Order: sequence, then structure tokens, then C-alpha cells
Amino acid sequence: MTAPSAYRVLARKYRPETFADLVGQDAMVRTLKNAFEADRIAQAFIMTGIRGTGKTTTARIIAKGMNCIGPDGTGGPTTEPCGVCEHCVAIMEGRHVDVMEMDAASNTGVGNIREIIDSVHYRAASARYKVYIIDEVHMLSTGAFNALLKTLEEPPEHVKFIFATTEIRKVPVTVLSRCQRFDLRRIEPEVMIALMRKIATAEGAEIAEDALALITRAAEGSARDATSLLDQAISHGAGETTAVQVRAMLGLADRGRVLDLFDMILRGDAAGALDELGNQYSDGADPMAVLRDLAEITHWVSVVKITPDAAEDPTVSPEERSRGVTMAETLPMRVLTRLWQMLLKALDEVASAPNAMMAAEMAVIRLTHVADLPSPEELARKLANTTPPPAPPQGPGGGAAVPAGGGSTSAMGSQQMSGGPAGGATMAALAPAVAQALAHYPTFEHVVELIRSNRDVKLLVEVETSVRLAAYQPGRIEFTPTESAPRDLAQRLGTRLQLWTGNRWAVTIVGDSSAKTIAEVRDAKENALKSQAENHPLMQAVMASFPGAKILSIRTPEEIAAAAVSEALPEVEDEWDPFEDD
Repeated sequence: MTAPSAYRVLARKYRPETFADLVGQDAMVRTLKNAFEADRIAQAFIMTGIRGTGKTTTARIIAKGMNCIGPDGTGGPTTEPCGVCEHCVAIMEGRHVDVMEMDAASNTGVGNIREIIDSVHYRAASARYKVYIIDEVHMLSTGAFNALLKTLEEPPEHVKFIFATTEIRKVPVTVLSRCQRFDLRRIEPEVMIALMRKIATAEGAEIAEDALALITRAAEGSARDATSLLDQAISHGAGETTAVQVRAMLGLADRGRVLDLFDMILRGDAAGALDELGNQYSDGADPMAVLRDLAEITHWVSVVKITPDAAEDPTVSPEERSRGVTMAETLPMRVLTRLWQMLLKALDEVASAPNAMMAAEMAVIRLTHVADLPSPEELARKLANTTPPPAPPQGPGGGAAVPAGGGSTSAMGSQQMSGGPAGGATMAALAPAVAQALAHYPTFEHVVELIRSNRDVKLLVEVETSVRLAAYQPGRIEFTPTESAPRDLAQRLGTRLQLWTGNRWAVTIVGDSSAKTIAEVRDAKENALKSQAENHPLMQAVMASFPGAKILSIRTPEEIAAAAVSEALPEVEDEWDPFEDD
């Protein structure tokens, strides 16, 4: 009585044996076939891509193709290894003495690489080439990479290196430059579904198309993941597998029910949304998976809204596609982006919460209450419809005063800070040299500019905010300080001006000036605009609806128009082409 053969999982049983068996990697296969036919086989290859796309499998196929001798023992390197010669069989079974596989995750040091370096000088025992396959090569240490560089650049003719990695960015550029690189792509959904259907048929298993779509979506482009999930699904369904069974196996909620939950959230139906979430939880759905599905639907609907062709996804059923297109046509992008941001935050909360279901329920409650929140444009329109229009200001003759340009402006006269007639008499009384030197500062504004040009920021701020100018003559300043002015301001101002001009300045404090400071004059227009905005009926309605709101900035129509002009791209005139008429 013979012992029953050990069961092989589908991921190993249906592992590609030739380049023809590789799915979804046509560009790489074409390049390798041309290289083999032209006898331009590189000394080192590096395969990169996500898990399960066939990096290590491709490395073994290349090793077989390099060493295949054909059924009659006379063949050369080929992209279609026979699979029956001694080298093909030994490599396929992982026991060929000249094809060495090393896992860099557990052999990271210089010592492991030194063993390879020492052995490359010996010719292959039986095969045409010695092949070193290093999996997860990015795990090697910096010292190991450096030790490998020289051998990798100039290996003996009988040695080939094949690397595989999921983290190509962690591989040093010096290594990448010595390898021929192949990027293995995620397998497209259509190709993956066809592969899963082919394997299921070969296994004699009945599995529904929508179940295959669920497996393909969960695999995220990885053939190994998809094959492993198919293996599990076949066992779960005991010969006939449905989408309901696959959904239960994966811990997913019914996609249609998730769309129902999505609708309830957008309608603001908190009670209905909580009931639906609770029912899905009772039926075995993972709360985290439900929120992930909500986020996935939000992303999909947003993409469909921008690119309608994205709705033609083979992993989405016709009913889901129809509902998604309808949502994309009716939902504003602002609502979708807000929902996306809140779901991302909710996923973090559920992942860290002691009770995932409680966190998911709180997230759904928050989503339903924010779903019907109006956008700023809608809020402004609503408030404008509920408040009477402001009465126009009366002109001198009793009519409405309309500012030029149609905007709301607040004119504020600038304060003149220059000396009166007495300044001329003082100038005449001064010595000619001093008078000539101080003539460069006829007004107080010139003094402020002198402080600014000497970059005394502290003094500049104090002069602009603390000086109420009473009188000014070149060489003499009288001012009344504000309550917040430093006590030594007059002394420091006189000392600095003498240092910068070379002449003595008389800086005196008086107590009877009510003039505005430079800062008050500068901020007067902005304060007037802010006061005007605060008294506007629409803004008062906003403040009443949102207590605690503050006006942060005000932009007049003129400023907006000026900004638009400055940001506009310059027009480019057509240049004459001397060959245009040829």
C-alpha cells in the first residue's frame, strides 16, 4: 500500500515554471527573451516589486534558462527551459549545487558575503553557470554591500547574481548601477481574475465570479496572496464557493450593505447608520474592515467623479457600479474630501481603541452629524437670504453714497510729521556745516528711515509704536511717549542719531501731544475695514451663528483683483518660425 502524497498548497503547486507561465509581467519577459536570444545575458539582475509578484520565481526561471541543456543534453541558454533535464529538475526542487539561494534577512553580515566571494573563483560543478540568488537583498548590512561591490562589478564569466527585493530604495546606488533592474508590476485585476479562474478550474472547484472579484480586490495585485486566498476559499466553500462565504472568510461586510451605510451617513441618519453597523457586526464583519470599506468607497466615488472611466472596474459588480456613478454625480467633492479625512482619523482611533466597535460607533455618529454641515459658500448664501440687505450710506444730499469702483473703502488721511515755519529759522541759526548735514533729514519720516537703514529693529518698533510727535526740526525732536514706551527711549534715540549723523540731537519729552503714532496711522485703515465688516448685517449673522468666531484678515475687491493680476501667467506671443513656410 503506497503512502498518500503530501498536499501542496496552490501557491506552490501553480508556481510558474517558465517565462510563459508568468502573468502580468510582459515587459520584463520580452526584455529577457531578447537578451537570451542575442546572448546578452547580464552578470547581475535585480528584481523589485511588491510581495507575491514573482521576484524569486523569476530568479529561478532565469537560473534554469541559463543552465538548461535540453532533453537531449545539447541545448544552450534559453527562455523556454525544458523542465526535464537534470539541471531544470534540480533547480526546480531547490537542490542544485551550483544554484545557491540565500535569504539576506537572516544572513546580513560581511561574513556571509565573504563565503560567496571566496566561492565565486571556483567553476561550476556541473552546470553552465554558478548562480547566486539573494532574496530580500536590501536587508544586507552596509559592510556586506561594500564587500560585494568589486565582485559584483567584475565577476568571473561563469558567475551570475540575481537579487530580489521589496524595498529597492534601501539598496545602495552603487549596487543598483551594477545590475540590470526589472520592476515587477502589480497584476491587473482582469489578469488576476483569469488566473484564479484557471486555477479553480484545474482544481475542479466551483467558485462564483463575484467571489473571484473579492479575492482579487483583497490580494491587491499579489498573485501569491490571491492564490493563497483562493486555496482557503475553496476549502471554506467545500467545492462550491460563493461571494458570501468569501466575504465571511475575509471578515468583510457585504459591499451593498456598506453602500447602504454610506447612504445613511450622508443623509445624517445616525440611528439607521448605527443599526446597520450593529447588524453587520453581528453577522461577523470587522468594524475596522467596515470603516476601511467606507474609505475605499469614498476614494472610488471621488475618482469616478473626476474620471468617469474609473467606474469600469472588473472587481466591482454592475449594481455597485451604478450606485457609485449616481453618488459621483450628486455628491460635492467638498463633502467627499471631508468624509475621507474624517475616516482616516477614525481608522486610527479604532486601531488604538480598547473596544473597536465602540470607536467605530462613535466615528459613525460623528460622520452623520458632520455630513449635512453646509459648505462656507452655502452658509454665506443661507445667511444672506435670512438677513436684510444693509442700508446704503447717505451722501451729502441725502442720496446713497457709492464709492468709486463699487467697493467698500475707508479713506484715512496720513499724518503729516514735518516741521513748521520755525524749522527754517532754526536751520538758519545753525552753523553752516551742521545745517548742511541735518538738511538730509527735513522730516521725521527721514529719521525713521535712518533707523530702518541701520537695522536697529528694537528702536524702530519703539519709535513707530511709542512716539506721539509734538514738534520736529532737523536736530530737534519733541514727543509725548505712550504708556507702553520705555523710560530711556528719548536718551537712546538721541544717542543713536548722534552716532549715525555725527551731530548732536536734542530729543525732548513733552506732555501735551495727542498725535497718533506711526503704527496707529498705519493700522487705521485696516481697523476701519474691520469695524465696517463687523457692523455688516451678514457678518453679524455669522457671528451670531458661530459664537467665538474672529475676523482674521480682510481683503478688499481691489486687493483681490490686484492679486489675480499678479498671479496670472504672462501671455506668450507667437514666435516666428523661419521654417514654417517651408
